[in-house]
Amino acid sequence: MDGTHLVIGLGNPGPKYAGTRHNVGQMVLDRIAASTGGSFRTARRAQAVVIEGRMGVPGRGARTILAKPTTYMNLSGGPTKGLADFYGVSPEDVIVVHDDVDLPFDTVRLKRGGGEGGHNGLRDISKALGTRDYLRVRVGVGRPGGRQDTADHVLAPFSATERKSLELVIGDAEDAVEALVLEGLTAAQQRFHAKETR
Repeated sequence: MDGTHLVIGLGNPGPKYAGTRHNVGQMVLDRIAASTGGSFRTARRAQAVVIEGRMGVPGRGARTILAKPTTYMNLSGGPTKGLADFYGVSPEDVIVVHDDVDLPFDTVRLKRGGGEGGHNGLRDISKALGTRDYLRVRVGVGRPGGRQDTADHVLAPFSATERKSLELVIGDAEDAVEALVLEGLTAAQQRFHAKETR
């Protein structure tokens, strides 16, 4: 694939939220950073931390900007738009990694466009970019059980049972991001949507 990709990992700032379901997008970017040996630094012209690098064959890979907004989730649009403008990335080459309550835990799905499903981070990004036509890596966190409020569910840490397979799920999402960058949406969907849930 040609061109630069901007990969945004959604979450809330600070240690209070670090291990929560809503921050799984940032967990995925932390995993990619660890795999590539990169370290996040404060971005110019945007409230975010970034790593500039490449995915794929060393020295010839696809230019990729990893970014974690340092704002709260519902203000993710400003940093995303600022970084896209600064690096000259069009909305169709923006990849947003986020939690999704409409998917069961242990599920990773890829799509372009569509609605935001009540996700305030996506809603703000769509508004800032002026389009919903960006790529999404949807990491399933499931719906709350019983009468628990959805907002409370996503702002809570993963359960002990979920944590046993969380690293595998994050690894799947990392692979999905790389596939999107290197192979494109259709090929990546064919690979990841065919996977059985564990």
